[in-house]
Amino acid sequence: MRVFHILPTLVYGDAVSNDARALNVILVEMGYRCRLYVARTIPRFEGSLAFPVGTMPRTLPDDILIYHLSTGDALNEQLISMPGHKLIIYHNITPPEFFRPYSQAAADLTARGYEQTKALAPYAEYCIADSAYNASELRRMGYTCPIDVVPILIPFEDYRRTPDAAVQNRYRDGHTNLLFVGRIAPNKRQEDVIRAFDCYKRTYDPTARLFLVGSFSQEDLYYDNLQHYCRELGVQDVIFPGHIRFEEILAYYTISDLFLCMSDHEGFCVPIVEAMCFDLPIVAKDTTAVGDTLGGGGLLLPDADPKVAAAAIHRLLKDEALKAQLHGAQQKRLAEFDYDCVRRQFEDSFNRFLAQIGMGRQ
Repeated sequence: MRVFHILPTLVYGDAVSNDARALNVILVEMGYRCRLYVARTIPRFEGSLAFPVGTMPRTLPDDILIYHLSTGDALNEQLISMPGHKLIIYHNITPPEFFRPYSQAAADLTARGYEQTKALAPYAEYCIADSAYNASELRRMGYTCPIDVVPILIPFEDYRRTPDAAVQNRYRDGHTNLLFVGRIAPNKRQEDVIRAFDCYKRTYDPTARLFLVGSFSQEDLYYDNLQHYCRELGVQDVIFPGHIRFEEILAYYTISDLFLCMSDHEGFCVPIVEAMCFDLPIVAKDTTAVGDTLGGGGLLLPDADPKVAAAAIHRLLKDEALKAQLHGAQQKRLAEFDYDCVRRQFEDSFNRFLAQIGMGRQ
């Protein structure tokens, strides 16, 4: 049995890329002849961890094709014509309406992704979604094949690396530090994070700081709008570190007092799990996959009301009994994301897929 593991893009540090690489290791350890093929990669991965799709041998009807679906791409359409049994791992696609006010190109790409995902439905023999929300999205788009929910494989050992000392030394000064981690993008609603922070700062703690850790471009219209928004509010101490090294990201987790997520659309939200890993109290808006990923380990908000969010932040920072209760829930949820636990889930799903297509273990 040949197994072809395919995704459009492999990017260092990206959650989908990390998941694909980790699953490929598991498949090899399970005894399968499996290679990771990508349409686009960065040079550090070529020839060792991933190979260009153009070098793939022609697939045969009995081959296994595992495909990671998370964006619009020509490879989504090419997959349809490739012979072989298709297992799709769905990581979600951000709806185009979030991008339309800021980038028509990004809106067109994600709209294309939705259409391509719908077109793949008749060809998928099995699906794995990394959240219950993503599974429901596949059903909504017409998928009738079996769908299992298996969380993203998160490399927790990476978070034990030494955090950047310069960041720690600069911001460990007794001030309250709030944190959100995620690329600067309209669906993440960083403006709602800023608005809640402004309310918290004015009402409870005038010396507090907010770190919005995530990559952005200086020419990006959404980032530019966030800068204007901060000036209009008159809010101080909102810090955009930009694209930074992993050790610096770790440092921001270690010096922060609370993680605040106001995102409107998440297929999984790895930073929530990272925040739990660093024992951070979490306040988050209850949308899409957020509540499921959090699993009771934080305070969920019904909407983006900044006064409610500010009060929740204040309560969670001051109420030690509540903090301890939520910490216990976080530890329980983290155990469910443990590598061995998720690995077993993936192996079980892959074996069910083989049984579904009548191949069994070979």
